[in-house]
Amino acid sequence: MYIPRHFEESRLDEIHRIIETYPFAALVVQSPAGLDATHIPFAFDASAGAHGVLQAHVSRNNALWQECKDGADVMVMFQGGDAYVSPNWYPSKHELHRQVPTWNYQIVHVHGKLRIRDDERFVRGVVARLTRTHEARAATPKPWKMGDSEPAYIDQLLRAIVGIEVEIERIVGASKLSQNKETRDRDGVVSALRARGNAQTADAMVAAAIRQPAA
Repeated sequence: MYIPRHFEESRLDEIHRIIETYPFAALVVQSPAGLDATHIPFAFDASAGAHGVLQAHVSRNNALWQECKDGADVMVMFQGGDAYVSPNWYPSKHELHRQVPTWNYQIVHVHGKLRIRDDERFVRGVVARLTRTHEARAATPKPWKMGDSEPAYIDQLLRAIVGIEVEIERIVGASKLSQNKETRDRDGVVSALRARGNAQTADAMVAAAIRQPAA
């Protein structure tokens, strides 16, 4: 992934935040037919291995788990917050008329080895973890749990999926958040994004500015 130096994301805590906040990602593999992508939610364990592991599951009908060899090189792409940026949001535009549209975004590419985990205990654990995490985020008065359904029904569903794990070898992150703009122009973008309900990207811009103030 091409990343200009001033947009490189080197904050490990921010990279982990993107993975955990935006867990629905694209798993890119080399299949016999060529490159293929499967879009699934991942659970992230930062404490496992040198760089952590990603865990997920796919349908047993998905050819990925049969066509990809155990240990194959894969990439998982996480898309953080993003937003179109209008030149009209820059105060300097009205003075110099030298601003153009752009797009702000955060991206994380995870590179690692694919492991196929076709065992009930692993699959049950991944499903339980994903459920706990996202039921908590759903903020319902009584979060759903696997025990709420009949055991036989859950067992039937678990047999229909296969677990996968990505042993992370390398992580590359990009945060293009107007770091190359003047403070007043960056503040103009933050205000415009908040007014349009995109607090996620606005907050990320503020955090990036604290780390790397503009001129």
